[in-house]
Amino acid sequence: MTNKFWFLVNYSLKKKMKTKWFVIVNIILLVSIVALVNIDSIITFFGGDFNDTYEIEVLDEVGVYDEFQATLEANSVSLTDTEMTFEKVEGTLESAQESIKDTDKILVYFTPSDTNYLDAKVISDDTIDGLFYQGIASAITLVKQSYAMSESDINPEVLASISAPATIERIILNEQVQDMDDSMTLIMGTVFPTVILPFFMLVIFLIQMIGTEINDEKSSRSMEIIISNVSPKAHFFSKLLSSNIFIISQGLLLIIYAVIGMVVRNMIGGDSITGGIMSGADGILTTLSSTGIMDKLIYIIPITLVLMVLSFIAYALVAGILASMTVNMDDYQQIQGPILVILLVGYYLAIMASMFKGSILIRVLSYIPFISCLLSPALLVIGEIGIVDCLIAIALLIVFIYFAIKYGLRIYKVGILNYSTDKMWMRILKAARTKEK
Repeated sequence: MTNKFWFLVNYSLKKKMKTKWFVIVNIILLVSIVALVNIDSIITFFGGDFNDTYEIEVLDEVGVYDEFQATLEANSVSLTDTEMTFEKVEGTLESAQESIKDTDKILVYFTPSDTNYLDAKVISDDTIDGLFYQGIASAITLVKQSYAMSESDINPEVLASISAPATIERIILNEQVQDMDDSMTLIMGTVFPTVILPFFMLVIFLIQMIGTEINDEKSSRSMEIIISNVSPKAHFFSKLLSSNIFIISQGLLLIIYAVIGMVVRNMIGGDSITGGIMSGADGILTTLSSTGIMDKLIYIIPITLVLMVLSFIAYALVAGILASMTVNMDDYQQIQGPILVILLVGYYLAIMASMFKGSILIRVLSYIPFISCLLSPALLVIGEIGIVDCLIAIALLIVFIYFAIKYGLRIYKVGILNYSTDKMWMRILKAARTKEK
């Protein structure tokens, strides 16, 4: 039986990995990820330009040219690789407009106003980048405010002081609590989402994969041949094991594709992304180390991994059981809906965990299988639950898996050779109550 089991595992893996679909999808993923990492270089190669140079002509009838130039340059510091040239022009608006026709130049026209101190027009022959236009508009607004204050004999410093928001200093007497709060915010905002999102996607992929494979075998009637040679139990667990191995392998491939993309980026000289990632990672690690949160991660990480592994098993068990009772993928898509909804609820609760501090309900939900894998680590990070609570969640997951195997296999044995959806739930309940002989 052991040999047959491993034969099924190997056969299932080879069937998945040797298909044209697998090769094509991974080629597409590789090209897409490498292209995404190097998107700026690709756009530049095909005629785009990230090193924009803007030629700005200013027709000034108010006397704010110097201030406008200084303000726009100051406001555009954040615009990466943006260069600007300024030219003060004379003459009429018509002649200035004529001079920028069929060019990429931008004309800014300032005129006095009896009601609004000054008016401005931004004129171009073609469209202006939206972000850069907002920079121009902001600079014009600031220049107008400054000009209005000077014309109204208002002290700019006094007005700025009045308009400035109140200074609010947050003080937490317990310095350790303050440091931990900052660290938790950092983890929940950056680190944690990057961990649970791949898990979320892998679970969805796992559910779909098991359902597809089982229904394909039932549709082709090959299931009857397989079950005549191996037990339903061996067949079931071979599907679970092979699907998990395949998904983990696919996840590792995605990581490899991202690394290849970064290597290509460095080779062509575009190292801003990789440099930003590394510096950001160093900053996070420095913050975590300085606040002592690294000590807490020593038990957060193992608990999270255990919960995720057990949840993989739980979701896979349920997916296999449900797939056995369906006739085709249409039926399976309908019946798997509630499981996916529960997974989605767990994901969003985990993301928004910090909003539910002090809630007894959210603490109770962290014990529930299918949700605990996402919610419990999040609440543990922010200090809403302790290790004991996580151990309870783990214990409940193990109990669920035990009963899912005990009663689920009964259902699987009945459903795997079932080709009708009539009274499906009645058959499920009857099979679950039937003791194994």
